[in-house]
Amino acid sequence: MKQLTIVVKPFRAEAVLAVIAEMGVSVCAVREAKGYGRQKGYLDRYRGSEYSTAYLPKVEITVWVTDDTEHELADRVARTARTGRIGDGKIFVVPTVWPDALEF
Repeated sequence: MKQLTIVVKPFRAEAVLAVIAEMGVSVCAVREAKGYGRQKGYLDRYRGSEYSTAYLPKVEITVWVTDDTEHELADRVARTARTGRIGDGKIFVVPTVWPDALEF
């Protein structure tokens, strides 16, 4: 088993979740997250004054898949989430143990 933690921009989350559902993934967790990388936040205006936002909104999706579907899912998610700009997201793959006796 592998655990994939997928961090994407909020407007790409629905498309990524659709790809995950097409792949037949039955276990998934979705969380709102904030973070920054090379894009370093942005400058925003509110009622005439400017302020800096250091952390950008992201969506974190965690799925658990078998070893044979890991590469295909990661590839399809990367193609779906990519916009071509900085900050598209990350995919972290971690090996995990899934006990046979544990059922949801």
